[in-house]
Amino acid sequence: MWKNNNKRILTALLLASSVLAGGCATSPPSNPDDICSIFREKKGWYGDAKDAEEKWGSSVATMMAILHQESRFVHDARPPRTKILGFIPGPRPSDAYGYPQALGTTWRGYQRSTFNYSADRDDFSDAIDFVGWYNNSSARQCRIKPHDTYHLYLAYHEGQGGFNRRTFRNKSWLKKVSHKVSARAQSYQRQLNSCEASLKRRKKFLGLF
Repeated sequence: MWKNNNKRILTALLLASSVLAGGCATSPPSNPDDICSIFREKKGWYGDAKDAEEKWGSSVATMMAILHQESRFVHDARPPRTKILGFIPGPRPSDAYGYPQALGTTWRGYQRSTFNYSADRDDFSDAIDFVGWYNNSSARQCRIKPHDTYHLYLAYHEGQGGFNRRTFRNKSWLKKVSHKVSARAQSYQRQLNSCEASLKRRKKFLGLF
């Protein structure tokens, strides 16, 4: 009987730890304005971001600033519903979803282009790889420099075709948002300069296991 009780207690503890681990895995960072804090809290995120940077040539700071703007790192974020008659919840304006707020059609284009058909918009590793891929495409199709966060975000929001048609020209609100994303990327880069050496050591250490 004592052994049975011990087994039940152990099972309960394992289930509880699994629930807690799942919650930590999907909850947004506690301090989304500090990239060092983000990467220390979310153990695998720095490695994922660095892999995307090396693969696509888009800086970690730029990609993280875009994700911050799009979802504040909420894994299942969606656009707010429209209102019918001012108070009745209506349909959402688009099917944008996940960390990158990518549209379904754009996400499927990413999956086909990278042969990553199992990629999910609510998975951070896939989401930041998507942002790197999209920025790489924008750099080539729109002739934007890889570290020009301001214009990369305009292309991210408007689409590369829209950017080339300058659909953002009369959208003063979007230009303000793009300046905000650019300023955040600069802030993130300054923060990252102060902690990246320790993050690299931890990434290398964890890579041994």
